[in-house]
Amino acid sequence: MRPPRIITALALLPVSLAFGTGQWPQFRGEGGAGVSDSGNPPVHFGPDQGVVWKVALPSGHSSPCIWGDRIFLTSYDKAKLETLCLRRSDGAVLWRRSAPCEQFESTHRIGNPATPTPATDGSSVYVYFGSYGILAYDFEGGEQWSKPLQTPVVEFGTSASPVLHRGKLFLACDQDEGSFLLALDAKSGETLWRKERSEFRRSFATPFIWTHGSVEELIVPGSIWLKSYDPSSGNDLWTYSGTSRVACSSPVAGDGLLFSASWNVGGDSDSRVTMDAFEDFVRGLGKPADAVLQKDDIPKGPVRDRFSQMDLNKDGAVTREEWEVMRSMFSRAGNALLAIRPGGKEDVTESHLVWKTTRSLPYVASPLFYKGRLFTIKNGGLASCYKAATGDVLFQDQRLDAPGDYYASPVAGGGRVYVVSQRGQMVVLAAEDSLHVLSRVDFGEPVMATPALVEDLLYVRTESALYALREAAAAR
Repeated sequence: MRPPRIITALALLPVSLAFGTGQWPQFRGEGGAGVSDSGNPPVHFGPDQGVVWKVALPSGHSSPCIWGDRIFLTSYDKAKLETLCLRRSDGAVLWRRSAPCEQFESTHRIGNPATPTPATDGSSVYVYFGSYGILAYDFEGGEQWSKPLQTPVVEFGTSASPVLHRGKLFLACDQDEGSFLLALDAKSGETLWRKERSEFRRSFATPFIWTHGSVEELIVPGSIWLKSYDPSSGNDLWTYSGTSRVACSSPVAGDGLLFSASWNVGGDSDSRVTMDAFEDFVRGLGKPADAVLQKDDIPKGPVRDRFSQMDLNKDGAVTREEWEVMRSMFSRAGNALLAIRPGGKEDVTESHLVWKTTRSLPYVASPLFYKGRLFTIKNGGLASCYKAATGDVLFQDQRLDAPGDYYASPVAGGGRVYVVSQRGQMVVLAAEDSLHVLSRVDFGEPVMATPALVEDLLYVRTESALYALREAAAAR
């Protein structure tokens, strides 16, 4: 955008809008809730209206992390991974720092090695790249500490973002081999505890701190299980069994309950994927019981499509043990939106489940608790809303006329809910008991990153740019 237009846009801002205040400090903002009610975000806006500023960015799927007049993002540009700091008042890039990685992790065809969102505590910013590890910078771009980590064993890349809480930085690293959960001292980068999660396979969900009363829990979605840990020690608190094979969405809390959604192929009751025992399968192929399988040995279908997931050590072959791990996961997987009450210990699958639905489930987009309601968005542009406390359906499978997949999570503020598809179509909903679309916006290019809300502004990262948006003057 040309400087004169930027100046004009800024001049029109209300005097009460202060760029030195406000925050959206991690993935999905304060507490990972996806909610900011400190201002009045826009209803009418778009790529050519209500634009305070627009800044071209290198590729990346990380969301804006905001504190005061600073915006932090990560990017992947010409075989280089970077952390960027922008000035919130005009979008100017204040500094950029490269991660010293030598080999880049593999990613999904629509993925990006700059996907995890930074986190900040107001004095430092923390970033995670699967291709390197964790880096901490001060607000002027000075490196404070770094912690290299092994590149995860999963060909789709990393997605889970670091989470800050009470001076600790938490990171979930679920992968096909060697999954673990890490807690670091945010000031020094020192490892406070590390919890091995060998029973878990690849997952991409960001952990969530669940606070109820005086109790704090670190909730980590994973393959087949949803698990709670003591944030101070890493000790197990409870486990819910029967979630999807791969966790992609993050939990949220409200009305005294924890909400978690998971969906993946093969977990629905009417389309469950089953596998023969290894001995029976290889016998049918005329192979010995100790055979190893190549991809071409398996008939075309959902099992063969997941050959790389069965091949845990990525050696190009599947052993009996690897086959049976996948067979067990398919048999135990469950797709559902869950509401869990607090106070559980050990296995809470039956004892602490308040309500559950298996219809209209989101794949990657996290559920959103807002004003006593729980909102979800399913691929295809199907919106649902429930009474959070009871699970009563307010509306379900309502079409938004914005088809496509949804990788960004919903956010809310000012009595509105914002959802955006991979195609870049954003729909603004009224936070009400029935579906009420307030506006639709087409950014004209893909959007993978979850938007951010700070005061009266909405921040949207598209494939090529970052927008700061306010209510369009013409709509006032």
